[in-house]
Amino acid sequence: MLYLIAEQLGFPHLLNLVRYITFRAGAAAITALLIGLVIGPRFIGWLRVRQGKGQPIRSDGPQTHLAKRGTPTMGGLMILAALALSMLIWMDLTSRFTWAVLGVTIGFGLIGFMDDYDKVKKRSHKGASAKLRLVLEFGIAGAASWLIVQAAGTHLYVPFYNGAVIDLTYWGYIPFAAFTIVAFGNAVNLTDGLDGLATMPVVIACLAFFVIAYLVGNLKFATYLGIPHVPGAGNLTIVCAGIIGACLAFLWFNAPPAAVFMGDTGSLALGGALGAIAVATHHEIVLGIVGGLFVMEALSVIIQVFFYKRTGKRVFKMAPIHHHFEQLGWSEPTVVIRFWIIAFILALAGLATLKLR
Repeated sequence: MLYLIAEQLGFPHLLNLVRYITFRAGAAAITALLIGLVIGPRFIGWLRVRQGKGQPIRSDGPQTHLAKRGTPTMGGLMILAALALSMLIWMDLTSRFTWAVLGVTIGFGLIGFMDDYDKVKKRSHKGASAKLRLVLEFGIAGAASWLIVQAAGTHLYVPFYNGAVIDLTYWGYIPFAAFTIVAFGNAVNLTDGLDGLATMPVVIACLAFFVIAYLVGNLKFATYLGIPHVPGAGNLTIVCAGIIGACLAFLWFNAPPAAVFMGDTGSLALGGALGAIAVATHHEIVLGIVGGLFVMEALSVIIQVFFYKRTGKRVFKMAPIHHHFEQLGWSEPTVVIRFWIIAFILALAGLATLKLR
């Protein structure tokens, strides 16, 4: 909104700073951070009153988690509120990429809210129907993918290769893009099982895609590096910065012992946002490297379910894999910090692919 106002006025004096994406990105991060810190205490208090007993804790999970009973969930609403307000102030309202990513973020957040509400209401960790969730997720992701390809095209790019590999056309690329968004939304959702475990890796991944979006949106840098150039994708740096600010504000209250849980409301929304950003920048496969921690968590669940249904035996002591390490005797802070380190290393590996072509 501020960008359009400054543009109408001809970017006079200090408003000339609004012309620059980097300035608006920094401002968006600070704005989201401050909004989250300000609304956090009252918002958490409101959730605690409304939810009573808080998020249901699985009785078959690690016994140390039973101490978390009574902690409210749906803290993702705080992230979404801070992000949305920040974006309305600093984003370019004419950017279809920004609207597509925000549409996925809010849409997935609403699906997660539906799931969290069902869990709290029924006092069960099962939540809403998985089939219903997937139908809604693919509907939102498909619409966002269609909007993105109107400007970004339908070519598939892979790491370590200069130029597009193949044109998937609308019929191939939109399902592929929608799958990427839905898969990553659920991967982050599965990772959110310990205090701060999903939040910081999301911040790290957004830092990586902050760089990627800026480079992809700049013709000179994209040409030099041999990566796809997507005009207008640079605006996604503002979204990445806003997510970083909102997540850091949430982490302030989610630090052990957590005063609030993100819930599916936040984890599903943040994962979907990362997937949509990767699609808009044509770095879907690089997302699998940058967000490798989330991929590992999702694969651990798939492997566990696959082998258990066929053999009756478990590959891991418990899935997702962070619970496996807890069952091995690792303390929660140890698991969280070591997974953060892995996320950081993978983000650097993903960024390295920009030059290795």
